[in-house]
Amino acid sequence: MPRDTLIRILLYPALLLQAAWVILRAERMPEPPGPRNGRIGTGPELRLLILGDSSAAGVGCPTQAEALSGQLPPRLADTVTVDWRVEAESGATTADTLDRLAGLEGASGPFDVVVLGLGVNDVTHSVTLKAWLSRQNRLFDMLTERFGARVVYVSGLPPLGLFPALPHPLRWILGQTAIRFDQAIQRVVEERAELRFISLAFEANPSLMAYDGFHPLPVIYAEWADRLEAAIRADLLLLTGSDR
Repeated sequence: MPRDTLIRILLYPALLLQAAWVILRAERMPEPPGPRNGRIGTGPELRLLILGDSSAAGVGCPTQAEALSGQLPPRLADTVTVDWRVEAESGATTADTLDRLAGLEGASGPFDVVVLGLGVNDVTHSVTLKAWLSRQNRLFDMLTERFGARVVYVSGLPPLGLFPALPHPLRWILGQTAIRFDQAIQRVVEERAELRFISLAFEANPSLMAYDGFHPLPVIYAEWADRLEAAIRADLLLLTGSDR
């Protein structure tokens, strides 16, 4: 049994109190205003879906222009015409996202590229690693088989163990769990040719966090967009038939 799981069991009553305290005092940051779909650029068409939780929705940014959806498409616009869409909601787990995606079937898509931002809420909701990986694989299958995604860029979990909003020992336990989830999904990605892993291991600096101590500021979204841009450009020949 992983050490963090054992400690979670032993300290369960205290952790419940800490979690309740965090929920009561937490600053509720809204999803930023702005368009959730658009089209930009010149060249071959690239249909992009950004899917997931509050990170995919851009929480921590004043507007969508500073979120991932506002920063990634312009980075690619000199090479491709990006037809992009955001389907994300604060608090979403992988199970929630499977339901959301099922509701989109027939109404949206297909998509060439999908960027996933999921996992934090699965960790905080105590979803087991086995259940999470099973749901993630179902999600990958749905995206590739029903929505035609050629490549799915799977964003890793951020360093929860460094989030200032969380008190210890809850912070340490969630941080260790997030590390296990992150390592496990990397192994899954390595086994599937249509997946790419994008690390969200950023600098441990509280000044880069929003006032809620849980979401990143636009500078982190910019770095995330940079990493995604590099990965997508490496796949352009596969995605569009052009390596421009």
